[in-house]
Amino acid sequence: MDKCIRIIVSGKVQGVFFRASTRDQASTLGIAGFVRNLYDGRVEIVAQGKPEQLDNFVAWCAQGPPGADVTDCNIAEYTSPNAYRDFEVRY
Repeated sequence: MDKCIRIIVSGKVQGVFFRASTRDQASTLGIAGFVRNLYDGRVEIVAQGKPEQLDNFVAWCAQGPPGADVTDCNIAEYTSPNAYRDFEVRY
């Protein structure tokens, strides 16, 4: 059964290819959902997948790509109004 979570990543996470790297990592792990920058400098990720896939994805998000400096990774259960088919970068 797929689960959906919302991740808010804080730190130096904009301007370091965080969104593109997140999309690539999600595709590798079979995660659907989206990633987008927030106006306050954080990154929001909604991820849908199997629990073990999400655990690996969250571990990656807590580190981020080279150049990122993640200071906080807040995870919460998320009730999505729709099922995601792929993972996209939103602007």
